[in-house]
Amino acid sequence: MFDPLLEELNSSIKTRGGKPLSIPEGLNENISSQGNVIRSWLWTLPGFRRWRVTRLDAGEKLQVLNSVAYPEFNNEMPLMGIDLLWFGSRSKLVAVLDFQPLKQDQLYFQRYYQGLKDLKLRFPELSNEEVMRSFDPEQYFSPWLLFCRGGSEEVQKVLPVAFNQFLSAYFQLFDDKNHEASILSPDEVKRLQIDYDVYSSERDPAHGLFTSYFGKKWSNRFVREFLFPESN
Repeated sequence: MFDPLLEELNSSIKTRGGKPLSIPEGLNENISSQGNVIRSWLWTLPGFRRWRVTRLDAGEKLQVLNSVAYPEFNNEMPLMGIDLLWFGSRSKLVAVLDFQPLKQDQLYFQRYYQGLKDLKLRFPELSNEEVMRSFDPEQYFSPWLLFCRGGSEEVQKVLPVAFNQFLSAYFQLFDDKNHEASILSPDEVKRLQIDYDVYSSERDPAHGLFTSYFGKKWSNRFVREFLFPESN
């Protein structure tokens, strides 16, 4: 279901100079006794210290594509977050695409969010106002996140176009950022990125999802060592 988007994401990273980083042993791939498969990629590229990508294939039951981009500590840009889930038996899509702010601040929003604002207007299908569960939407999510609970129409016709434009907008944000003085110091960026990992490792509902497919021991390692390593 999400393989074309996965290919687009990894290809875009490689086009911009992405180089693979090593993943802790045993966490790059896991295949459950039921045949469910999870694979992950980890990249570094100019301007970004780590960019992780994960793809879960559980057949008709569940398809997942998840990714977070962490800029270098001398780059105060928002993190980039992608979380796509498709429940095939129910034909249900849950999609979250956001420039995740390091700081809930109007000056920060003015500098980094015009592109996301434009996308929210362009794709009303991804502008659901339903409150997300598990997370505080006013902590590490922006007021303009693209959020959708949809079906086949959204996953087949809307999401591929929105996904492409979302990636383009984020890379454009990086290109524009190189010409502006920073609001946050590198030490502040580092502290805020670490805080993000700590917060997310404690609240991310994916932990329970991974445990149900791959067991508690592996899932604990995956969350702490790969998804949110700064939480340690």
